[in-house]
Amino acid sequence: QVQVAESGGGLVPAWGSLRISCAASGRISGLQGMGWYRQPPGKQREMVATITPDAVVKYADSVKGRFTISSHNAISRHNAKNTMYLQMNSLKPEDTAVYYCVAVEPNRHYWGQGTQVTVSS
Repeated sequence: QVQVAESGGGLVPAWGSLRISCAASGRISGLQGMGWYRQPPGKQREMVATITPDAVVKYADSVKGRFTISSHNAISRHNAKNTMYLQMNSLKPEDTAVYYCVAVEPNRHYWGQGTQVTVSS
């Protein structure tokens, strides 16, 4: 089992910046990758950015050059934790959405509850 939880959403003016985080814990050694998806109001969920354990990244065309995905592993004697970030710069009103974190195993996806990002014009 893997647990994921997002944090850091909020209200930001257009052209502002925001960083959101996702903490993954549990059996993270088996993950193929992690990613950020978002669901704008009245629209379907869409991929924003993904990252593999080898730090190979992929971005949606709409966020290339503005968003940066990164991750950090912290392994202690008692547990392992991965924290994934999404640094969002030059935000636009169309970036307003609920942002979801996902952790991917070969046969299962683990989704967080989502964090709201609202960009005011």
